[in-house]
Amino acid sequence: MSTAVRVRALTKSFGPRTVLNGLDLDLAPGEFVALIGESGCGKTTLLRLLAGLDSADGGELDAPAERMVVFQEHRLLPWRRVWQNVAIGLPREAAAHALTEVGLGGHLDAWPATLSGGEAQRVALARALVREPRLLLLDEPFAALDALTRIKMQALVRDLVDAHRPAVLLVTHDVDEAILLADRVVALRSGRLAAEHRVDFAGERSRRNPGFDDLRTRLLAELGVAELAEAR
Repeated sequence: MSTAVRVRALTKSFGPRTVLNGLDLDLAPGEFVALIGESGCGKTTLLRLLAGLDSADGGELDAPAERMVVFQEHRLLPWRRVWQNVAIGLPREAAAHALTEVGLGGHLDAWPATLSGGEAQRVALARALVREPRLLLLDEPFAALDALTRIKMQALVRDLVDAHRPAVLLVTHDVDEAILLADRVVALRSGRLAAEHRVDFAGERSRRNPGFDDLRTRLLAELGVAELAEAR
C-alpha cells in the first residue's frame, strides 16, 4: 500500500523532556486519521513536525510538500477581505469556489472581524483546501466553537474531505469527535503510539450505533480514563 506520510523512530525533546520517543506512523493517501491523547503527550508536536514548522531531533519523516494546516485559531489577516485571505496569490475565482464549498459564497468581500467563530473557521478550511493539498493537518480546529457550531463543522469537514480526498491528521482531545470523523483513531501516550483502531463498525456512524460505544470505551480505557457509571 502506498503512503502519504511515513514516520519512523521519530524523536523530539524540549530541554530534558522527551515528547516524542521513537514514534512510528503511516497515513495512506486519502486516509483520515485522528490522533488522541492527554494534554502534553506530543500530539501538536507531531503535527508541527509534519507541517514543517519544527524539526525533529531524530528518526525519519516523509510527508508531501503539498500540505496545509488549520489551527484552533483561524489566523485570518484582519486587514484583508475574506476572499483575499483564502486566495493568497490565487485568483478571486478560486477563492469564490472554495468559499462556496464551505457555505460562504456570499461573504467574499466581508472583513474577518464581521464573521462568527464558525464562519472564520470555515474560511480557514477554504484557505487550506483551495490549493488541493495532499496532506491536511487539523490542530483542534473546533475546540473554540460552541457545541452546535462544532457539530455542523464536523459534518462539513467530513464532506469536504470526502470531496477532496487528502490524507488527514486530526489532533483532538475529543474521543467522540475522533470516532465520528476518522477512518482510524490512534492514541498517543508517553511519546509513542499506545493503540490504534480502525473505525469500521456496521451501520451509520453516529453515537446511536452500539459499535460507537464499544470503540469509545476501548479508547478511553487505553488512555487510562475510566468512565463514570450512569446514575440509576
